[in-house]
Parts: sequence; C-alpha cells; structure tokens
Amino acid sequence: MKSRSSTPPPRDTGARGRGQRPKDAASLVLVRQGPKGPEILMGRRHRGHVFMPNLHVFPGGRVDPGDARVALASPLRGDVLSRLARNCTPARARALGVAAVRETFEETGLILGRRPSRRARRTPPAWRGFADQGLAPALDRLDYIYRAITPPGEARRFNARFFLAEVDELQGELREQGELESPAWVTLEAAGRLETAGITRLVLGEVARLLHDRPAPDADRRMPLCRYLNGRNVVTYE
Repeated sequence: MKSRSSTPPPRDTGARGRGQRPKDAASLVLVRQGPKGPEILMGRRHRGHVFMPNLHVFPGGRVDPGDARVALASPLRGDVLSRLARNCTPARARALGVAAVRETFEETGLILGRRPSRRARRTPPAWRGFADQGLAPALDRLDYIYRAITPPGEARRFNARFFLAEVDELQGELREQGELESPAWVTLEAAGRLETAGITRLVLGEVARLLHDRPAPDADRRMPLCRYLNGRNVVTYE
C-alpha cells in the first residue's frame, strides 16, 4: 500500500537517513520485583550520540555478525521463535535474541545466561567477556513483545525487536559502560516520567499490560508493530 506524508518525520537529519534500509536490532526489557512493584532497567544515551541522544532507553543495539555463531545455554521458546519468524528466518530470529542479551551485557554488565552443557570451540570477539565467566545466553528467558521500524529521515534506521525477561537473579554487577549513562532499576511509574522517545513509551505501555495480565505461551499471539505511515507513527498488528 502506498502512502504519502504531508509532514516531515521528527528529528529529520537530512539525506544521511533517507532511503537506507533499516538494520536488524534488538532491545531487552529486564524486569525484576522491587519493594514498590515491578522495576525496569533503563539508562540514558550519551548526548553525543547521533541516534536518540539524551533519551532514556532499554539496553539494545544492532545485530552483530558474531551473534549468529554463539553457543547457547538454551534456545528461544518455540512460540517466541514462531512469532519472530513471521518477518525473518529462524536463524535471524536466534541472532536477534542473542543480540539483545549481548547488548545488555555490554551496556550494563548484567548477564542473562547459564552454564552451557558443553563448552564452545570458538567464541566471537564480542562475546569473550561474557564467555570468560563460563556462561552462555539463556534465550528461553526471553519473550518477544514488540517490533518497531525507525522512520525515514533519521540518522540511523533500525528494524528493532523488543524482548521482555522477568528475572529474579542475574549474573554480573550493574555498572555504567558502553553507550548507556547511569543504568538503573526504576518503577514503571518512574519510567513514565523519564525523557524517552515515543516508541519507548509505547513499549512501556505494552510491558505494563503484559505484567498485569501475563499471557500463556502462544505462537499465534498478535504482535504490535510501530512504523511511520502517512506522516505519523502508526501501530498495527502482525
């Protein structure tokens, strides 16, 4: 379906973002139970970044080639794999889950992993800090909850998948590193008061809904998709 936009997309940075194909990316919404209810891990992107400077986000980033070659402690759940595979190959779905875990480790120091049943023969460079602790990604902890495509005109464009993991224990120590400043656990209410992008607010709303009414594993669950149509962000389902 063709669409025409009568208004320019937000934060148009010029020709650099026009016409480029969105790159696959993944973000991880980690949730733990705090004294005042569920808490979410978020951090602020550095002000010098081209993409989303100064905004609070979940850990995440683009898929790295090495993500497809990492040994796992556990694979994606079958229903999660089925929903991801609606718009990518099963191998790419696996890499997306792996990327979400890796980016979280690189940006916060926290590991969603377990000891694998057997040690990998070779570890991609980006995974050595993770693997040095004798751990591998535990993808069965992930639920796929949202997809969003960055609007045309942005300095960076991503086809981003958002994952949710409710955790009672993580490996590693929370610290500031990589692209996120001051990563911290915040309540849903506090997260709503932070300076965030529109897509982050949409995902926070979906997280609140899922935590209130936890769905059973379902390969046929409808998945929200946010994309830019006719001059505005539109949420549809796939």
